[in-house]
Formats: sequence, C-alpha cells, structure tokens
Amino acid sequence: MKHKWLLFLVILISGLLIYSNYSLAQTKVKPKSTKELIKTLPEKYRKWLEEEVVYIISPKEKEVFLSLENDRQRDMFIEAFWKQRDPNPNTPENEFKEEHYRRIKYANEHFGKESPEPGWRTDMGRIYIILGEPSYIEKYENLYDLYPTVIWFYQGMAEYGLPNAFSVVFYKPNGNGEYQLYSPIKDGPQKLMPHYSGDMTDYSQAYQSLVNIEPSVANVSLSLIEGEPLTELRPTMASDILLYQKIPNAPIYKVKDTYADKLFRYRDIIEVEYSANYIDSDALASVYRSPDGIYYVHYLIEPKKLSLEKDGGNYQTSLEINGIVTDDNGQQVYQFNRRIPLNLSDAQVARIKDRLMSFQDVFPLVPGKYKLSILLKNFVSKEFTSFETELNIPEEGLQMSPLLLANRLTRSSQYRGLNKAFLLGDWQFVPSPRNDFIAADTLYVFFQIWGLTPELKQKAVLNYDLVKENGEKVKAFSRRLADYPEENVFYETMPLEGLSPANYLLTVTLNDENGTELLSQKENFFISHLPTLSRPWVMTQPQEGDTSALVQHSLGIQYWNKKEINKAKKYLEAAYRQQPNEPVYALDFCRYLYTEKQYQDVLNIARPFVQNQQNYEFLELLGQSSQALNKYEEAISYYKQYLTHFGTNINVLNAIGECYYQLGDFDEALYAWERSLQLEPNQEKIKTQVKALKEKKPVKK
Repeated sequence: MKHKWLLFLVILISGLLIYSNYSLAQTKVKPKSTKELIKTLPEKYRKWLEEEVVYIISPKEKEVFLSLENDRQRDMFIEAFWKQRDPNPNTPENEFKEEHYRRIKYANEHFGKESPEPGWRTDMGRIYIILGEPSYIEKYENLYDLYPTVIWFYQGMAEYGLPNAFSVVFYKPNGNGEYQLYSPIKDGPQKLMPHYSGDMTDYSQAYQSLVNIEPSVANVSLSLIEGEPLTELRPTMASDILLYQKIPNAPIYKVKDTYADKLFRYRDIIEVEYSANYIDSDALASVYRSPDGIYYVHYLIEPKKLSLEKDGGNYQTSLEINGIVTDDNGQQVYQFNRRIPLNLSDAQVARIKDRLMSFQDVFPLVPGKYKLSILLKNFVSKEFTSFETELNIPEEGLQMSPLLLANRLTRSSQYRGLNKAFLLGDWQFVPSPRNDFIAADTLYVFFQIWGLTPELKQKAVLNYDLVKENGEKVKAFSRRLADYPEENVFYETMPLEGLSPANYLLTVTLNDENGTELLSQKENFFISHLPTLSRPWVMTQPQEGDTSALVQHSLGIQYWNKKEINKAKKYLEAAYRQQPNEPVYALDFCRYLYTEKQYQDVLNIARPFVQNQQNYEFLELLGQSSQALNKYEEAISYYKQYLTHFGTNINVLNAIGECYYQLGDFDEALYAWERSLQLEPNQEKIKTQVKALKEKKPVKK
C-alpha cells in the first residue's frame, strides 16, 4: 500500500514533479516580509518609498509597489502614483506633487533642530507633510507652569475624512528636546504642567489646574475636535482616532475611489502595465425591482475614450468588465465577469468616432447594504477605468427608488421579458450619467415605490417640483397614485422646451391624504446651451429573465456568501433542477447539501460529473462526503485524484491521514501527516496526532 501511494505522489503536477521537489518549491515561494522586500529595492526606489511618499502612500499601494519585478514597472507605477493625484491633469504641472515636495523641504528646514532625526521624521514634520500649513498657530513657550506647547489649528478638511475643525497639539516633555505629539488620552492635561502635584488619574482636577494657567491650552487638552460634546471632564477616544487613524489616512482618503483603492482592489485583474493608464469615466447605478419581486442593479459606465486597434480592414479590441459586490464588512457577496469582443468596420467607426461608448448591464442582487465596484479593461490599449458606489436594497417597508432621468424612451421594447439594462417593464430608457439635456429634449422620469399599503395606493399623492439653480420654481404639479396605470411603477414625461440653459433640481415627494410627507427623492440635471448633444452609442447584452437558472443561481450564491444558508437553498436548488447537467449549478448545490450533512445526495449528484465529464472540481466534495459516511477507502481515492489534478493541498493531505487512521493503517496516516507538516510546520493539532501516533505504533523504516 505504501509503495502504491508513493508512486501516486510522484505525479502531483502533470506527472512531472516529484512530491518532495514540489514541497520544496512551495517553501521557496513563501512571501518575503515587507522589510525584506524593501531591502531588495534599488536605492532610488527605496528612498522614494521610505522617505518621499512614506506618509502619503497607502498600504495597498505599497503592497503593489513591492510586488513589481523590475525598474520599468516601478517607474510606471511612480508615474501613475503622481498622475492619479494630479488635481489638474490638463496642465503640465502636477500641483499635488510640487506641494508635497515643498512640504518635505519645509519640514527638513524648520523641524528636527533639537533631534538627531531629519525634520521629515519628527512629529511636527510628519503632521506638516500630511496636512500642510495650519490655518493658524498658537505658541506657549515661556510659561513657568506649562511645558512649551504649540497648537496648530486646521479647518475645512472634511474632504479628507477629517473633522471640519480640529487642533493638533505638540509639547516638549520635561521642557526640552523636540516637540512631540500630544494625545488627550495617552498624555492628558497632567503631562503639560511641570509642577502639577494633583492626582495623575484625575483628568477633571488636572483640567481645572490647566484652565488657571492657560485656558486656550486647557480647551484642547481633553478634545482636539472643535465642538465635541464631553459629558464629563475626561477625554474620549475621538481625539486618538483623529491622531492615529484619520490624519494618517487623510492623504489616501481622497484618492481611494480613483487610484489607490482601485489598483489594490483589482490587483489580481489589472496588470502593472495598466497602472499608468487609468482613464476617467462617468457612471450610473440604480436598483429597481422586477414584477416578480427580484431586485436588479442597472448600471452603465462611459469611459472618456475607447481605443481601437486597426487589424486589416477592421478596428477591434476586447473589453473585460469585472463586477464585485461587498457588504459593510468588506465581505464579497457577488462577483461577475463579462467579456465583450469588438470588431468594427470603417463605416461603423466613422459613425461613432466622435461619440462616447456606454457599456450598460444589469444583474440581480438580494436585499442588503453593499458597495459595488465595476472595473472595465481595454485589452488593446491597456487602459482601464472603474467606479464604486453604495447600494441599499431594503428587505421590506415603504421605500422609493432613485429617480431615473432619461433623454430617450422606447415603448414596447422587443426585449420585454428579458433582463436588459434600464429595460423596466416594456419601457427601454436611455439615461445619461451626467443628466445632460438640451431644451429640445423631453425629460422622461421613472421611479418605483415599494411597500405601499392599500390605503396609500388609493389616497396618496405624488408632488413634482422643478426648481432652477437660483431657487426659481419652474414647474410644479401633483398626481394621485390611483391615477397611474400600475401600482408600484411611476412614469412622467416633461418637455423641456422653453426652459433656459441652467442647472435644475427635480424633487418628487409622496404625501398621504393629510399632506404629510412620507418619501422623497431628488435628482439634479442640467440643460446645455448647445443646440445638440452627442449621445453615446450603447453596448449591452440582454440576459435571461427572472425564473432562469442564471438568475436563480446568482441569488443563491449571494445568500450563500451572506451566510444565509436557508435562503440560498431555494435558489441553488432551483438553478440545479432547471439545468442539472450544468457543472457550476450542480457543484454549488452540492456544497449546500454538504453543509446540511446530506452526504449521500452529494455523492449521487457529483459522481456522474467526475465519471462521465471528468469534471474534477467535484473531487474534494466527493472525498469529504465519503469520509463523513465512513467510506474511508472511497474517500482516499477521491482525495488522491484531487491531488493528481490540482496539486498539493494541506487540508486534503490531512484528510487522507485521518482516513488511513480510521482504517487502522497507521503507517500511511503518519506518512500523510508528515508530508502535510513539511508544507506547513505550524499545525499544532497535526503535530499532536503525529506524536501520539508514533508513541502508539512506531513507523516501519
């Protein structure tokens, strides 16, 4: 038996690698630590990372930078790093970069004079580089009962995730040396007074003493955040969160939706060569419900340009769209990919060359609060764009969808019954993410209201108010809900003729019979002064309807990822029953069955896929289910097949060892567990089992 298994281990990777060599290979690819990776950088890049951008580079950007393989890639990354932070990319100067290096120079010239460290490494230097020049400064350096203290006041930095007004305080402990950052919690007002003799744990007493010395310093000694309410004279965590979380995160807060977060989020999808080629885009995403009660996310993304490659007589490229939905905890709930090949003739390119491309899509999503991330890559030009938005799909209750403003409408669409972006009922809307119109356009307004009671359906009223940017009310009218042909779907037509070019705000309010406001949605749009607008050409792919296996499986996977297993069952089973020969649907349904300990059902469904279709993704589940049914020899066979096709897996090796142990074949159990420990030595449970097994029955050499 042992020799047969040894032969099996020899063919782990396509029959070419010996098991022991494969184990060593796994050891060699163990990731280096950050310090080790930084040490391997050439001096130029090490200085850039550790000194020049140390305070403004995000952990994600740092991780990506350290993963680059050569100087060309590093130069591309640095170019992209500054490019994505440039507030005015249309000018040759990069104002952000210039200001950053000015701050570093200032910090080195003005701070660190009483410290062996350069100015940029001092507390004052770090805060100055991150936040820039304070709005104003107060210095208290010559008071007998107060250590030298400096207060920097900042305001108007909410765009960086900071309070609207706050202070940063520095002081010199023991009255000498370099200024250090003051923390209300870690230091407290006690530490600011050299002759304070009161209770060091009594913040209230220390605060009162400091008020008598210098009220302005006392005012910031318990809270650095202006206007923070203090229920008692003790510091709260808010100031420390400001100092040690919000301020360090400020440099990346404003770029998380454009570059840093994108590159990290899509680091497994976006190759380094894309990194300097991010292009702007406009986007829109809204949630609407189908008549069967399924919520769909309708979205579009319009890159500022679309690059094509000339190939013979045609122009071509290939676009890839990757969508990721995560919950409030960052847990992935859903992920999808679309691949769109484009092959256009000269005539087609001539018609669209001056127009944007609008990729439009739709997918189902179960109720919850999410963040949606969409990435679009152009394989020819190595350009990419993306957008992120928050989605809120209510479980139940009275809710109103966003207002959809469209510049074109097709009634009785030929795609009715399918899922297609912004196809709502039999109406095909064509919105713009910019909500731009001309005076000759008709504004089509669509929205839904969910959770209406019978009484509201009969008596409630919708009020429409159109207001110009100067506050002038342009139009107002009301309609009873009972006057609309459908109960939950509402649609209005508003000709814009006669309205002047300007920004407008449309507000739709739901009021009950007494005039009480229940719900309201607003949407801005503008009327251009131009006589015509170039509208994008639309690229979209209609999909199957609500009851299709595709939709049912998508909903099931989402509930599964949300760990709402009971809800997942209905949809996973429905998808499998519709298309029992589709491996993806069968595999995910088997995963559900396994969690419910329906092991025999797993075997019945999964076996034909391995035997007839050679679909080896089922092998681990087959092994686990056989093992759970005490069919240890059968489980070992499936596990070994898994290793043959997918390579070494520690969990599978441990399972093999457990199966052999249950069969009483201690030699083989020990052999499997020791191989597992070679791959990952830090497995205390396996070490204990190996030790106990050796004491129980020595292994034959």
